[in-house]
Amino acid sequence: MKAVRREGTRPEILVRKILHGVGLRFRITKKSLPGTPDIVLTKHKTAIFVHGCFWHRHPGCRYATTPKTRQEYWLPKFAANVERDARKTAVLEALGWRVLVVWECETRDLAALEERLRREFSLPSLPSPAHRDDAEY
Repeated sequence: MKAVRREGTRPEILVRKILHGVGLRFRITKKSLPGTPDIVLTKHKTAIFVHGCFWHRHPGCRYATTPKTRQEYWLPKFAANVERDARKTAVLEALGWRVLVVWECETRDLAALEERLRREFSLPSLPSPAHRDDAEY
């Protein structure tokens, strides 16, 4: 499991680029907060966790597969991950923080993810490409 990165993953970097691109400023891996969120927007009192679908068991996601071998190891591990995630969220919410989870599979459609983040932070939506001044023809 040491080969699995804890921070600076590709999905996390994509989320950070989107947040920066829409004008939101943030801190990464704020260890002073319970649960060490991946991204923290102090101004909005929001903690963002960027979860891998496999490790954190994204409900209904095709990437949240269970290995066929050693299920006696994997099933309790996955259950513990989900339980830990719920505890982290509950503690942060009890402290008055808003918690967002961005799933790894969401980073496959960056336009949709950007729109979701704009909605979450009440930022104006971008016009559709057909109506934008910089649309390519």
